[in-house]
Amino acid sequence: MTGPRVLDIGELTRTELSSLGPRLYSVAQDPSSAHHLIDTTMLFAPQSGGVKRYLMAKRAWLASHRPDLRHSLVVPGRATRASLDGMVQISAPLIPFGDGYRIPASLRKWTRILAHLKPSLIEAGDAYVPGHAALDAAAAVGAATVGFCHSDPAALAALHFGEWAAAPAQKRWAKFYSRFDMVVAPSQYIANRLAESGVPRVAVQPLGVDIDIFHPSRADRDMVRQDLGLSPSTKLVVFAGRPAREKNLETLVEAVELLGGDYRLLLIAAGANLKPHPQTICLDYVRDSKQLARLIASCDAFVHANDAEPFGLIVLEAMAAGLPVVGPSVGGISELIDDSVGQKAREATPEGMAEAIEALFERDLEALSKAARARAEERHSWHRTFNGLMDIYGGLLGNSPALVAPPRLNA
Repeated sequence: MTGPRVLDIGELTRTELSSLGPRLYSVAQDPSSAHHLIDTTMLFAPQSGGVKRYLMAKRAWLASHRPDLRHSLVVPGRATRASLDGMVQISAPLIPFGDGYRIPASLRKWTRILAHLKPSLIEAGDAYVPGHAALDAAAAVGAATVGFCHSDPAALAALHFGEWAAAPAQKRWAKFYSRFDMVVAPSQYIANRLAESGVPRVAVQPLGVDIDIFHPSRADRDMVRQDLGLSPSTKLVVFAGRPAREKNLETLVEAVELLGGDYRLLLIAAGANLKPHPQTICLDYVRDSKQLARLIASCDAFVHANDAEPFGLIVLEAMAAGLPVVGPSVGGISELIDDSVGQKAREATPEGMAEAIEALFERDLEALSKAARARAEERHSWHRTFNGLMDIYGGLLGNSPALVAPPRLNA
């Protein structure tokens, strides 16, 4: 089986893009398509997380539910090329020690390529070169713009550089997002942060989860514990995600240590920068979603200690897999969980997380598991997410009939 056919149409223009030379770069031109939607971001790499999963789910949903719409995904790659399915890569260098992420360097190149695609609407998924190029390209061709705010740069700046860096980062953040026709926040937490910064047009649209892939039926509890060298009675909590400082992973390690030898912490893709600990088991990044779902569903609970998380897509995946969640009482995660599906920690410290984990295990885990699965099904299917997003797009494009949502499914 071969991949998508690639076309070579040579130079994008004879002048301004001549430096690119002949490139494998085009997407199928479909005159019957009413609109061309483009997503662009640099947050797309072989081992990237929630943003990539959102974009790939969106591509699949559009192909299934909106085949009349053209959709292109423009991301960094090793070379500038595109396939007929609308996947466009623009050459960008690797970030050293950056887990495969690439840093776009030429605003001009990104702007011209995006404009060449003649979009009706561009959604930018970051505040870096692709985001600025999206705004410039849209202005050049008269397209609508959506900024999907997947992160809080001010909080990250404070974490990595100190509180002094928060105010300048927030100012730049607000100035950037104020230029969009609409900004989409995945949580009320991020929407509030944007509003506090002075961003005028913000809509809240929570992300979703593939409720078929992440399902309790994928659990293989005994075999997973055997593979990990654990007894069947071990209380196994899990976290999956990037080994980033803001994930507060040391807090999880220390919390499990406080709980004693009956507990183990399984870190999937997250333990690269941590010191070995006898109660912590670290696994590499799991590329296959079904295998990831199997591992998560085979644990007892999911834990997350980032109290400034914009949303927490992995939390939804854990809930869909039937796991109750222990998480902070503030931030995006706090909007996803309550006492019916998990346990909120009084604070995101080792003591606070340990207290909440212990309290969770004193409750009816089976009932919590069923409630977590039901919550994911009822509120967080991708179908619900993308129908909501199409409503936002339709409003920006004059309620175009091509973007009017069909009758909503109970999914």
